[in-house]
Amino acid sequence: MNQKVSRRTFVGAAAVAGTTGASLAQIGAKGSSTARSVKGDSFDVAVVGAGVFGAWTAWHLQTRGLRVALIDAYGPGSSRASSGGETRITRMGYGSQEIYTRMSWESLPQWKTLQRTTDERIFHETGMLFMAKDRDALTSDTFAMLQKVGIPHEKVDLSELVARYPQIDFGPITWAVSEPQSGVLFARRSVQAVVREFEKAGGRMILGKAETPTIDGAITSIKVGDQAVPAGKFVFACGPWLGKVFPEVLGDRIFPTRQEVFYFGVPPGDNRFGPPKMPAWIDFGAEIYGIPDLESKGFKVAIDKHGPKFDPDSGERLVTAESTAMVKQFVAERFPALKDAPIVGTEVCQYENSSNGDFLVDRHPQHSNVWLVGGGSGHGFKHGPSLGAYVADRVTKGGPTDPKFSLATKEKVQARAVH
Repeated sequence: MNQKVSRRTFVGAAAVAGTTGASLAQIGAKGSSTARSVKGDSFDVAVVGAGVFGAWTAWHLQTRGLRVALIDAYGPGSSRASSGGETRITRMGYGSQEIYTRMSWESLPQWKTLQRTTDERIFHETGMLFMAKDRDALTSDTFAMLQKVGIPHEKVDLSELVARYPQIDFGPITWAVSEPQSGVLFARRSVQAVVREFEKAGGRMILGKAETPTIDGAITSIKVGDQAVPAGKFVFACGPWLGKVFPEVLGDRIFPTRQEVFYFGVPPGDNRFGPPKMPAWIDFGAEIYGIPDLESKGFKVAIDKHGPKFDPDSGERLVTAESTAMVKQFVAERFPALKDAPIVGTEVCQYENSSNGDFLVDRHPQHSNVWLVGGGSGHGFKHGPSLGAYVADRVTKGGPTDPKFSLATKEKVQARAVH
């Protein structure tokens, strides 16, 4: 159980530097800190937002010896958060986007270590299948990048796809790329596990709504409910709330969208829609993806196409009749045995999109000791461990952020470039 996260460096992606400062197993042995009131305390860093980016950032900072507060209005991995929900795919394929391929690959062993250390089910290696048609540029670039980085993968032609997955009617699909070591993360459970490890390391979790700083320049504290939380530096990793907290800077640069998720009940005694017979999969052409039946939750199918604008605080989380009909039709055509399968569960979450899908990691232009972290854009969850280390490096060591992550590259009109 007590296995250590190895220290790594990112190869070739100069933007991504710094990894784990201590192992989860080492931290778990320290025990929980004694609870104290916020009043009278001072922190080196206060992190606002206990989703996957904020939780891992707080953990990395705390395990580097800093005193850290983690603040969230609703609690870690809440149903309103982009990091809430049951599951998320972890994959390495990103077309030609090398930085995201490497970050995801770097994150995977840290997720596995979290699983070993906490003895909770965090990751399931289901494999990942990228379905493609003819001369699919994105999947072709994915294949080339996986080769370059040295990630286990396989190009699968149609005849082999049909032989391996007879329960799938591939229709227009003519080939695919398989990543056998990729799979599925249990989202809410994972975030809550990271936060518990953060607390065991001596970090402080504070439940409350953080208010927008009201002064220019460096700030010394933020208001949370009726208390002030003083700190030397601040990280706002509050996902779809970033535009609400900083409306002048991010109100028209962060785009929360409504995303609908469906779980289909598999036929009794039918194991064709769970692992190992069914991998996680994505069809970028159809803008839809799926996750095999895990823990008897149901066969998950979700729409990847960006939905309408969504308010994470007040938005109703009920699926629409239009989306239901579209997903049912897709499932009936692609997975014929599920043509009459009932929908046994639904979720409505949100993507927290930047203009192009790149992450945001940069200083606030008016507050020299405030960092803005977000732009998960529907693909960020898997990167939590590596992104948290990257942010911790920027906060503790300084230095420029990668241009892809800069505020200057975030436009006011969406043009999705990262898939």
